[in-house]
Amino acid sequence: MAKLSANKVNLFYGDNHALKDVTLKMDANTVTAFIGPSGCGKSTFLRLFNRMNDLIPHVRIEGDIVVDGEDIYSKEVSVDLLRKNIGMVFQKPNPFPKSIFENVAYGMRVNGIRDKHYINERVETSLKQASLWTEVKDKLKKSAFELSGGQQQRLCIARALAIEPSVVLMDEPTSALDPLATHKIEELVFNLKADYTIVIVTHNMQQAARVSDKTAFFYLGELIEYDDTNNIFTKPREITTQNYITGRFG
Repeated sequence: MAKLSANKVNLFYGDNHALKDVTLKMDANTVTAFIGPSGCGKSTFLRLFNRMNDLIPHVRIEGDIVVDGEDIYSKEVSVDLLRKNIGMVFQKPNPFPKSIFENVAYGMRVNGIRDKHYINERVETSLKQASLWTEVKDKLKKSAFELSGGQQQRLCIARALAIEPSVVLMDEPTSALDPLATHKIEELVFNLKADYTIVIVTHNMQQAARVSDKTAFFYLGELIEYDDTNNIFTKPREITTQNYITGRFG
């Protein structure tokens, strides 16, 4: 059974038909990259999996979005529990105006966890998973704003991991970072798939080629092609994919 799947999904912003008949399945413990030019629907599609589009007025969704065999748009689904299971990392690092420690502990506290030993343990584990522990272990009480951009983004990843999701969505997580910080995040993504299912939206095709197992190419709201990353970049089936990969448009 696929970890995440979409079946004949259409999404409308008012009269604007933003996603058209998208069908896609993603397996557990894989990295899937969404590529395509700006405005093609890839971030909109990503946000369906933790229902972030619910926050936008006049959005209408048709079709099925399923996580672990459950239709996440059914009335019985708790959106809070869904977002606990599906972490999100945004384009720009967005640490809270709190200490490094409290940034990571925040989700646990919001979810009612009070056990100090458990919180301490999860903060350390999450920072280690985000490859940040050695850099911050002696300054956990300092403000998160004292960290560099790359460190802040890894802190946001640690914050997402602290509440033990099974899926992590990343919306262009390195677009605001320098090449060295980008390399660290890519290394991290590659290592995290042992424990998580990761979906990453990226404008950087080299990044998609480096970190992902599968790649989905979106264009004008349609899923044009979805295959093993190696196939997408070396022998795409669709001429539109080939034109995008070779830089003829986008």
